[in-house]
Amino acid sequence: MTTLTTALAPGSAPARAEASYAAKRRRKLIVAALVFAGLAALPYGVRDVYLQNVLILTLMYAALSQSWNILGGYCGQVSLGHALYFGFGAYATSVLFVNYGVLPWFGMLAGGALSAAVALVLGYPCFRLAGHYFSIATIVIAEIGLLLVHNWDFVGGAMGIQWPFNPDSWWTLQFARDKIPYVHFAVGFLAVVWFVTWLIEGSRWGYWWRAVKDDAQAAESLGVEVFRSKMAAAAVSAFFTAIGGGFYAAYVSYIDPESVMSFRFSLLFALPAVLGGIGTLWGPLVGAAILIPLTEISRSYLGGSGNGLDLMLYGVLVMVVALARPEGVLSLFRRTRKARNEEATP
Repeated sequence: MTTLTTALAPGSAPARAEASYAAKRRRKLIVAALVFAGLAALPYGVRDVYLQNVLILTLMYAALSQSWNILGGYCGQVSLGHALYFGFGAYATSVLFVNYGVLPWFGMLAGGALSAAVALVLGYPCFRLAGHYFSIATIVIAEIGLLLVHNWDFVGGAMGIQWPFNPDSWWTLQFARDKIPYVHFAVGFLAVVWFVTWLIEGSRWGYWWRAVKDDAQAAESLGVEVFRSKMAAAAVSAFFTAIGGGFYAAYVSYIDPESVMSFRFSLLFALPAVLGGIGTLWGPLVGAAILIPLTEISRSYLGGSGNGLDLMLYGVLVMVVALARPEGVLSLFRRTRKARNEEATP
């Protein structure tokens, strides 16, 4: 008892380490508040509508990549079928709003709940698989979902769903004349996903997920509930991905199966995290800030002649990062900071 009391004393090494860790997490929170405030103010200095559109897509994909990162980055379950949940969110929001007059806010929540439930149902058999077998299974399931929606008349089939044109309003999440509200929603969405990830990172679930990612068998031998960890990560990841799908449907005002459920979206959710730094808080945002403007602007300038160029850019960027910085772009900043600290140490 005396030894334990001494170890937990304010001046002891464990207590100092715990205080240092808590202070580091508080600094992350303060930095995040400043970053998101800056992003919210950014569109007022960028009046070009096209650049505002690029900013909205960048923020949206950063949030969606962070959603994917919860499962793929922290828990180590590399899903390549998250377009399924994105599509569920887009279709749930669109069908409820267009056919039944339910506000998009409630439609997004319904789509998120539906996607979380589907992730749990699909996770039960899929998490029995490991490694590339799991990734292949997620691709197959997402493609099956795409084919089913193509032939489902209730959701418009291949024709899709056209949203009605309404006056600008936060209630219906429609803004035809001003894109700044969409920027603010995207910033808020990113901030919420980031904050949830921050909470998870410092919680028991966060430690469990990282243990599962490093070595599932070793984690299980130490008492980690591996299967429950994977299921929880899948549900949280699918929920936020569907929220993003609902927002995207409101933003473009028209969806069809290919525009929200194609394999391209699954890649776009994973690549920013891989590019920026998988299993990190800021990796998805850094990766999206590099990848999305580069592909959108190059595709715009090249027009029809640039068809498929975005996919080539994705491949080139992934290869460069894999060879030069497997830990992602953020590793450059960490190594620079470490080198400076070493130089400053006498």
